[in-house]
Amino acid sequence: MKGYTSDKIRNIVLLGHQGSGKTTFLEAGLLNTKVISRLGKVEDGNTVSDYEKMEIEKGFTISQTIVPVEFNGVKLNFVDTPGFFDYSGEARAALSTGAAAIIFVDASAGIQVGTEKAYELVKEYNSPTFFVINKTDKGSADDTVAAIQDAFGSACVTLDDREALEEAIAGADEELMEAYFENGALTDEQFTKGLGLGIGTGDVMPILNCSSITGDGIADVLDQLCKYVPAPTAYETPVVDGDAIKCDPNGELVLYVFKTLADPFLGKISYAKVVSGTLKPGADVYNHRTEKAEKLGSVFFVRGKNQEMADSVPAGDFVALGKLQNTKTGDTLCSKAKAITIPAIDFPKPCYFVAVEAADKNEDEKMAQGLIKLMEEDPTFVLERNAETHQSLLGGQGDMQLNIIKAKLKDRYKVDVVQVPQKIAYRETIRGNSDVQGKHKKQSGGAGQYGDVHIRFSPSQEPGLEFSEELFGGSVPKNYVPAVEKGLLECMEKGPLAGCKVQNIKAVLYDGSYHEVDSNEVSFKIAASLAFKKGIVEANPVLLEPIMKLDITVPSDYVGDVIGGLAGVRGQMLGQDQAGKNIVVHAEAPQSELFDYAIKLRAMTQARGSFTLEFSRYDVLQPNLADKVIADYKKSQEEK
Repeated sequence: MKGYTSDKIRNIVLLGHQGSGKTTFLEAGLLNTKVISRLGKVEDGNTVSDYEKMEIEKGFTISQTIVPVEFNGVKLNFVDTPGFFDYSGEARAALSTGAAAIIFVDASAGIQVGTEKAYELVKEYNSPTFFVINKTDKGSADDTVAAIQDAFGSACVTLDDREALEEAIAGADEELMEAYFENGALTDEQFTKGLGLGIGTGDVMPILNCSSITGDGIADVLDQLCKYVPAPTAYETPVVDGDAIKCDPNGELVLYVFKTLADPFLGKISYAKVVSGTLKPGADVYNHRTEKAEKLGSVFFVRGKNQEMADSVPAGDFVALGKLQNTKTGDTLCSKAKAITIPAIDFPKPCYFVAVEAADKNEDEKMAQGLIKLMEEDPTFVLERNAETHQSLLGGQGDMQLNIIKAKLKDRYKVDVVQVPQKIAYRETIRGNSDVQGKHKKQSGGAGQYGDVHIRFSPSQEPGLEFSEELFGGSVPKNYVPAVEKGLLECMEKGPLAGCKVQNIKAVLYDGSYHEVDSNEVSFKIAASLAFKKGIVEANPVLLEPIMKLDITVPSDYVGDVIGGLAGVRGQMLGQDQAGKNIVVHAEAPQSELFDYAIKLRAMTQARGSFTLEFSRYDVLQPNLADKVIADYKKSQEEK
């Protein structure tokens, strides 16, 4: 790939429903420009874009890939992104570069869920947008144009109806508006300028069409993209707490990392956009997030898996950087003297969790290290360790994503992972009162042990232990009171019902006795634990389960199904709000019922719904379910 100046670069993210032909379009573009001699097929695993082993095995795109197509003196940096909803973070990362977007629509399928989601995403990022109707050899382009306009409005236009376009684009610029009203039409130069402005502002979204399989229309699509996709010099990049950065090849060097690849053989590779300045190998930059310097050794252009060393990379272009030690996706690299931070990528939060462990118990640490490396590549999944259940939880967007992560872990790091039932961090508390004695007496020759306490137990509003004493007459010396409290606190870690943490307990030490010789702190600590175990059992103990707050965003057509479905997860609706064209349903449900809610909601709403989840509170677990939890706990204790 030869060098290109900033004004001859176009950055374009490919979006659309799975199977709409994004990857095949790139093959057609490379075939048209004679980079390849035959059209690769996704199903054959021989495309330039989908080169990862897992992509070849599965037959679909998993992570974003940069594929430049050089056409008529312009470098079109295409970023291919996955169509499956589990990988929406890849599209977000690509759009965070300020690139334009193409939404692919399958002419034989029309508007699909992925089309709608892509449109929502480009509007969120204010990306200049084109529609490309693909597979015109299998369906009607005219019908698909009508469907696009019906779904997304009059801003979606074909470029062959100039008369209808002129009035729309004249409104993009005051000078053009005057010329239009004065002359009744625009010159070719004015039309091209106005169309570019309209596309840049989102007021015009051109509809193009082609067949990637036959090659019909490919050259025309590439030509229109060269003409009308705004060059990176047309925009400024916003920064946190500072002035936006101009795309100036002569400016100060600023890089933005939008993708990381964790290759076990080649090491870490970072995809970056040169936001400002001109990048050359050996440049010294600084990461203000990590407060670490980075020396840029390997600098290369990529086309799928193919690499080509780069001598110079101007502002606006995409590049790959080898083996950055202290940099991750979303980081900004610049000079140490001038701290610049480009806004972080708004990745979706995990909403689907599974418990995992290494098939070989001796490889738990190896499993964790492998997953941490994979998280560099895909920041939309997390690995968490639950301190109460002692389980490792893998969280992401859906079962497809997590299954592929487990497959990558086995393939790259040779760790076999198994999914195990997820445990719930139940809690125990009391609903009644008790008044008990705890007495510890032990004599074994020489000094013995003696501790005696009388404690009243009752419910408390305090989250943990609310402890006090009402002693009189020296029944228990004051220096033993802290030992009593310590004994109670240790017991709070493991309740008598199911070995769960205990909460909301009030304990009042009001009487007791001691021995001048045999009493000590240990004796009173043991006496307190005896009182606790007896007192909790006598005070109507109950199990508590974690209740989660859900905010479920769905189109209005699915609200009834979502509300009706809450009964199936022991949920309760709290209310609803309007959010643009969608409705946000606010609800609560027990955590134990929500492990697979992401999958249920996707099926219920044809993947149009999404939700966020956060802890709300603990509530009493209904008796029949509590009995099962207690029985399972007792059985596990007997087996130990």
